Amino acid sequence: MAKIDPTARVSFRAEIAEDVRIGPWCIIGKDVRIAEGSVLDSGVVIDGVTRIGPRCRFHHGAVIGTAPQDLKYRGAPSGVVIGADNVFREYCTVNRATNEGEETIIGDANLVMAYAHIAHNCVLGDRTILANSANLAGHVEMGDYAIIGGVTPVHQFVKIGAHAIIGGGCRVPKDVVPYVRAAGNPLRVAGLNGLGLMRRGFSEEVLSELRKLYRIFFRSNLLVAAALERIRTECAPLPEVDLFCRFVERSERGITR
Repeated sequence: MAKIDPTARVSFRAEIAEDVRIGPWCIIGKDVRIAEGSVLDSGVVIDGVTRIGPRCRFHHGAVIGTAPQDLKYRGAPSGVVIGADNVFREYCTVNRATNEGEETIIGDANLVMAYAHIAHNCVLGDRTILANSANLAGHVEMGDYAIIGGVTPVHQFVKIGAHAIIGGGCRVPKDVVPYVRAAGNPLRVAGLNGLGLMRRGFSEEVLSELRKLYRIFFRSNLLVAAALERIRTECAPLPEVDLFCRFVERSERGITR
């Protein structure tokens, strides 16, 4: 049976796995499901149609699944889906989606630090990091292993590519491609995230092709379409190269260069 502090308020309709621990003054809504091994410290609020995977940890004051901060919201029973092994630190917030049938989605093994905000309809991959007070507006997408520094706001509908890292205190108005470092105001790409890629086991062959790709896209002064054509012609047909090209092709807000 779940271990629930007597001061917590847990709806009898919520589905809580037997080994979940719920601390003092937590509030759990009626449409919440929490899988095995998850732990809620004190003062955690989880509401809405929220599905939480196994072994997630919610620190004091985290607020998950509440109504979106969106003037278009009309009370639809939208949802939040959270995978396994995620950590939500103090006072971070995750809003549910705006319209019925839509979801805010967070993958596995992500770290959301204190006071960070994930708005409605955001989609996060696996092993991303949002540092303290990072703020994602609505419909933001983050690829696997992407990192956003502290006190950094990300504009709505922006996409952050896999393995990209964005410095703290920046403003992110356009998409940031996979595998790069970006920083400054205005935001600029400052090279490949080489150290991060090496730590994650990228081979020298792949790193060499990404360096070539970077030079073509960011240093050749070619227009985007021409740069992509040259990348597909001159770079090896690796999955990492294809991911980069497809990311650029589906960009709607434009690319940070």
